[in-house]
Amino acid sequence: MMIRKASVQDAETVFEIAQTTIRTVYPHYYPAGAVDFFAQHHSADAVLSDVKAGIVYLCTAEDGKAAGTVTIRKNEILRLFVLPEYQGNGYGGVLLRYAERLCAEQYDTAVLDVSFAAKAIYRKYGYTETDYIVLPVGNGDYLCYDIMKKSLHQGGEPYDA
Repeated sequence: MMIRKASVQDAETVFEIAQTTIRTVYPHYYPAGAVDFFAQHHSADAVLSDVKAGIVYLCTAEDGKAAGTVTIRKNEILRLFVLPEYQGNGYGGVLLRYAERLCAEQYDTAVLDVSFAAKAIYRKYGYTETDYIVLPVGNGDYLCYDIMKKSLHQGGEPYDA
């Protein structure tokens, strides 16, 4: 497994990872309007903008194929997606710990918006809820998610994720 900064040539791959994961996993947790909102939020233009800003990372599996992605903006961990066929094999945890280490270089905490699908996973890694958001997305549908936070330093030393 390898994690590297995504290049402009990787933007389509990052977009496909996000869209495939959203369209496959999220319908089990959210109404159609919320799933569409997620997909639009992680549009090709948004991904390309973040790639150009140098804040997107791509995880490649042992088979050489792209397996997941994460975006890191200051101390926010965003767009952490692992393709469904690679889920349950530790890729998400590796991407999360990688993102935490980068955040810890300049910040004391990491913050992320958490979908229902991932809430239990983030709790396992020491994140706690700080807020609960209910966002109307049209047609009577709502997108509900938590904002979670984690301290990245213990006793003045960087936290070894």
